[in-house]
Amino acid sequence: MSQFSLLTTRRFLPLFITQFLGALNDNIFRFALVIFITFTLAERSPLPASLLVVASGGIFILPFFLFSAFAGQFADKYEKARLIRYIKFAEILIMALGAVGFWLQNAVFLLAVLFLMGTQSAFFGPLKYGILPQHLREGELTGGNALIQMATYIAILLGAMIGGFIASLRGHGAVPVIACVAGVAVLGWLAALKIPSAPPPAAALRIDWRMGRATLQLLRTAAADRPTLVLTLLISWFWFEGATFLSMVPMLGKDLLGADEQAVTLLNAAFTVGIGIGSLLCETLSRRRVEIGLSPFAALGLCVCALDLWWQGAGGAAPGSLTLGNFATDPAALRVFADLAGIGACGALYIVPLNAALQAGAAVDYRSRVIAALNVMNALFMVASALFTMACFKLGASIPQVFAIVAVMNVLAVGAALIALPILRERAAAVLRHRNA
Repeated sequence: MSQFSLLTTRRFLPLFITQFLGALNDNIFRFALVIFITFTLAERSPLPASLLVVASGGIFILPFFLFSAFAGQFADKYEKARLIRYIKFAEILIMALGAVGFWLQNAVFLLAVLFLMGTQSAFFGPLKYGILPQHLREGELTGGNALIQMATYIAILLGAMIGGFIASLRGHGAVPVIACVAGVAVLGWLAALKIPSAPPPAAALRIDWRMGRATLQLLRTAAADRPTLVLTLLISWFWFEGATFLSMVPMLGKDLLGADEQAVTLLNAAFTVGIGIGSLLCETLSRRRVEIGLSPFAALGLCVCALDLWWQGAGGAAPGSLTLGNFATDPAALRVFADLAGIGACGALYIVPLNAALQAGAAVDYRSRVIAALNVMNALFMVASALFTMACFKLGASIPQVFAIVAVMNVLAVGAALIALPILRERAAAVLRHRNA
């Protein structure tokens, strides 16, 4: 049975739609806010537009540090489908506040709304991944995670495109943005109403309301089990790589290929194309089982693609020389597109089995808290990615060199994981034997 058959079941489709619309709305709002700040609010704010744009990324991530411990506890203690409905209804209220902020054209107010959106996302994460093993059989986990992963990246790309487009419309003010984010929020809540119930695995759990202590305890517990710790670090490493590579693409396209804005958008889409291809391959290559043995080979494939980008070097093309019109006839552009798509495909083949293994291997009554600990680590690694990128540029590294550095770091990270986790070595060997059989 294909993974797409899950899209015909009530135990998966409503959650899939809810997740997709939530990720879509996050990115519509964030990119609309960036455009609004850059072109409309910059003259009215005492702070530079560039600082506000950078701050927006940090403000969205901050709630994952602050509230993930609470989110994990709530997801283990209470019925998940009901909590998801509450959270999606809260999204409607948050979008209403966002509408007020766009209408008032108040940057500080809009950044506060962005913080609330990050909070809503921080609470949704442990529920989304915690409910999957309750509704899917183990043989469906890889396919279900692959579909969620694919939908998330499509939502990111579409959200960026839609958000940028509606925020740049002239003569309509904030109305298109307001109508869009409010409408998507309502659709997400309606989809959430159809999610089947998922009984709480730890109903007797007492919530620890002390934020710092709860977060440290969350991380300590996740780190106490070596397989959980290694899987968490490997998944978070993916987010470090992804954040680094995605931040490089606009500059790579402009400096290496002389790409204009539309051509850069097409290069960004290469990641999503690759993620889609890799996600579709996951279930087949894993033989419909949770198979972490695929991840080391996917990591090697990612390295090859990243090193090929480095190998192409910096051509110093004239700005604007690559457009949508001549993209398909430019060998260098097609090679970069193929490398970026390859990174996306290998990234999906890398992370989907790891996510499925973390969900399947976590204790039932602690699963959502394991996901919450993962969210904290993901946020830390994404912040580390921003600091790493700035350090590379400060030291004079070129954009292709950053790709090469991350590729080498990837080999070291996966090599360390193979040493630390014997089951990862065993499963990788099993995959190799099966392919050679």
